[in-house]
Amino acid sequence: MNTPILPTEIRTVFNGRIFTVQVETIQLPAGHTLHAEIVRHPGSVVIIPVTDAGAIILVRQYRHPLGRWAWELPAGSLKPGEDEDTAAVRECHEEIGLVPGQMLRLGSFYPTPGYCDERMNFYRATGLRTPRADEHAEQDVDEDIETQAFSRVELSRMIAHGDVIDLKTIAGLALLDSVTT
Repeated sequence: MNTPILPTEIRTVFNGRIFTVQVETIQLPAGHTLHAEIVRHPGSVVIIPVTDAGAIILVRQYRHPLGRWAWELPAGSLKPGEDEDTAAVRECHEEIGLVPGQMLRLGSFYPTPGYCDERMNFYRATGLRTPRADEHAEQDVDEDIETQAFSRVELSRMIAHGDVIDLKTIAGLALLDSVTT
């Protein structure tokens, strides 16, 4: 039962800047044919920036599919061939404007395995500092980001009141709690 099922046909229906959509035809073990619609994603990193005081920095950005602004952990897609650890440092610097002194990989999850192969890699960033003059990073052109540090109590309230709606953020905070308790 753990043997992968290989597709008999793969058809690319969309090839975008961040992901590709494919339809793969497979034969299920029971004999049925399935045309699986799959979002192929290069993977991403999710950063949990923890200040020296123990607060967690979130970013607020507009999410057009939802038609609203959302508070989230900083995150970003891997660039082609990019190492996950390198991407985590880059995304921390780009999104919150601080360079991490230490990065601890906490784990990886597939947020939507029913139709997407994206693997999110979670990191705790500590020892945050202002970048040196020779350390340059720029936000992506499609990002309009605000940053703010929140206490754990504030984050719990925000989640309970629906102010944090992003599942990667909720999962990341739960993962952080599981390694720090």
